[in-house]
Amino acid sequence: MLEVRDLHVYYGEIHALKGISFTVRQGEIVTLLGNNGAGKTTTLRTLSGLLTARGGDVQLEGVSLLGIAPHDVVGKGITHVPEGRRIFNRLTVVENLEMGAYTRGDAGIDQDMEHVFTVFPRLKERRAQIAGTLSGGEQQMLAIGRALMAKPRLLLLDEPSMGLAPVLVEQIFETVLTINRQGVTILLVEQNAAMALSIAERGYVLETGRLALEGPARELADNPEVRRAYLGEA
Repeated sequence: MLEVRDLHVYYGEIHALKGISFTVRQGEIVTLLGNNGAGKTTTLRTLSGLLTARGGDVQLEGVSLLGIAPHDVVGKGITHVPEGRRIFNRLTVVENLEMGAYTRGDAGIDQDMEHVFTVFPRLKERRAQIAGTLSGGEQQMLAIGRALMAKPRLLLLDEPSMGLAPVLVEQIFETVLTINRQGVTILLVEQNAAMALSIAERGYVLETGRLALEGPARELADNPEVRRAYLGEA
């Protein structure tokens, strides 16, 4: 479904991604692991058109995405839930969800909003509430719900558990599994490596802009290097 080939991305003179290549097959959950500064967020921002690559290619079902504006990337079926949620704080829950459907002109928007409320019942209870007054967990639900309103085929999730209490982390990851089972392919960036590897089929480990390891999630979870660096084991 998604193929990244020899991708090079810079911030000014800083070479942030140094020729990474990976694939995401339809229906999978694939996770990108790595420490802060490894290039995980840069990867997602490049895939969604927010950053411009200087080399390599990104293809969705054989069609290059390089040079395509972010709103056109959304139109092709890729939505991005950014690190830090980035909701519209002064708009209501419903207005935020409506913004997620801004590229659409079909008649199914109301039905899809009801689907989001099924996935996140808490949002239905808060539908008229100003988004900036929601709890951290509710804001994360809203950020994911807003992305779902674009009817994505591929969902890019950047640190969905950041800043959440453990019980909410489990709830968010259960929801990620539910969304995947409903037919959405997911590329997940997550500092909570143990949780990410528990729900993913495959994973890639980034170190300072390069791919250091890759493989089935279970194998990575058993890898001594991964266990030491990302799972907190001595």
